[in-house]
Amino acid sequence: MKLVAVTNQKGGAGKTTTTMNLAAIAAENSRVLVVDVDPQQSTTWWATTAGESLPFDFAPETDASNLSRLRALPFDVIFVDTPGNLTDSKILASVLSVADFAIIPTEPEALCIPPMVRTIRTLVEPSETPYRVLLSKIDMRVPGQLEDAEALIDSLEVPRFNRAIRKYKIHSDAPIDGKVVTQYAESRQTAKAIDDYRAVALELMTIWAHAGAA
Repeated sequence: MKLVAVTNQKGGAGKTTTTMNLAAIAAENSRVLVVDVDPQQSTTWWATTAGESLPFDFAPETDASNLSRLRALPFDVIFVDTPGNLTDSKILASVLSVADFAIIPTEPEALCIPPMVRTIRTLVEPSETPYRVLLSKIDMRVPGQLEDAEALIDSLEVPRFNRAIRKYKIHSDAPIDGKVVTQYAESRQTAKAIDDYRAVALELMTIWAHAGAA
């Protein structure tokens, strides 16, 4: 079983969308649980809107200090949505102390990078939790945005996913509709949106496979 923390101490980085949609992709072949330890409860609101239509199990308001007990449950992967602020650092530290991996979503704008780096240097790296940065909300209409963001992340010498998550309106509408990426109505845009998350999930599985073989 793998416990994955989705974290960034900056709000609006795409944590909740990353959590819900990667969980949906993983649920196609695995038993998945999503846990919300963020006091803002964005994931809980989304899951409540979705009701029983979610393709994975969901646990709201779980005490972060009890996460280690979840390993006894019959799940293959547990995704944990964490607080997106500085005031709840103790909650994040508690999650990272039991996590097998951390995903750190970040927007491509330069001002979003310092909070990401702070999260990595002060909490993720001290916990010795393996991690990858995930570039999210990439607007492909902006020339060079993805390439510039990748170069900036690489210059900081922090690991990142090779694939980024492109910005689509369907992603921002999904929580209101109670949908996750595998439930989107079929269209050309939907196919691209799903492909992004499938690629990230595959990369995540590959990372774990290589770690297990080492």
